[in-house]
Amino acid sequence: MKKLFLLSAVILYFFTAAEQNNVSLELKLEKNKVYRFTSLSEQSIIQTINGNQQTIESKVNYAFSMKMIDVAPEFMITEVRFDTIITNTNTMGKTISMSSVKEGDIKSSETSEVMSCIMNRLSKNSLYVKMDFTGKVLEIVNSKMLADIVMNDTSAITLSGPVAIGIKTQIASMVSDKTLKTMVEMFTMHLPGKQVSAGDNWSTTVNTNSGGMSLDIITDYHLNGINGSNADISAESKIKASPNAEPMNSGGAKITYDDLSGLSKSTLLIDTKTGLLIEDKGKSHITGNLGLTMPGMSMQIPMEITSTSKVSILK
Repeated sequence: MKKLFLLSAVILYFFTAAEQNNVSLELKLEKNKVYRFTSLSEQSIIQTINGNQQTIESKVNYAFSMKMIDVAPEFMITEVRFDTIITNTNTMGKTISMSSVKEGDIKSSETSEVMSCIMNRLSKNSLYVKMDFTGKVLEIVNSKMLADIVMNDTSAITLSGPVAIGIKTQIASMVSDKTLKTMVEMFTMHLPGKQVSAGDNWSTTVNTNSGGMSLDIITDYHLNGINGSNADISAESKIKASPNAEPMNSGGAKITYDDLSGLSKSTLLIDTKTGLLIEDKGKSHITGNLGLTMPGMSMQIPMEITSTSKVSILK
């Protein structure tokens, strides 16, 4: 009898251990429950123009919330909000602060006031997002409607010349369908959408919009292990300019970035009960040359971008 008891205990332990090494990693959200996150990223850009080195440092802070409002066999519909967007940029000692917390002024002569107005509008409106159970955004259902609301009366912008062209381009990029998808997937798209075991790998390939640049990011994920309801994951991403990417236009200048490439590494902790991030810490490094062309001038601008980021769920 004692031997039988010990054998039963061993079998029970075996199956318990096996369960701890196998898990279904997909989004499993509770209907109408609001999940909240924060994201803080810091970036340093060093570029050399005509032999002179310039440094641009920025900090971007998001408060993000998501609620699943309907679900079907192949996808779910979520209501997403960027509750707070705060950006601080230091360019060669000149600091510009933009915040969705402020009303801002679309007619202001200060670019920070104009952009704060746009951020404020974005933060007050929901995105209705159709996504699959890996966290990939399939469609932003109200993308055009949202863009129309946010960009309403941009004709009233009083800035002129290259500054006006640049800020209008930045606004259009910020509320573009691709940028909005990128912003949402930063919080959601990390999952294989299937049963995996410790030691398994999976990968994702996404095309993102970053500062107006079209970038392809190929990420390889590795499930290090499972501890209770937490999945420990490491990830490595290869970053490069998308093939045949459209040049950026800024103040009448055409900017190409085909030469940019880099690498990002991160560690993630996923809640296996929901498939949501508990924490994601990452570092990235991108180098290459920008091609700048404008009437009477053409040059190559060497660039190095380093950044750190942290996403956390709010309890």
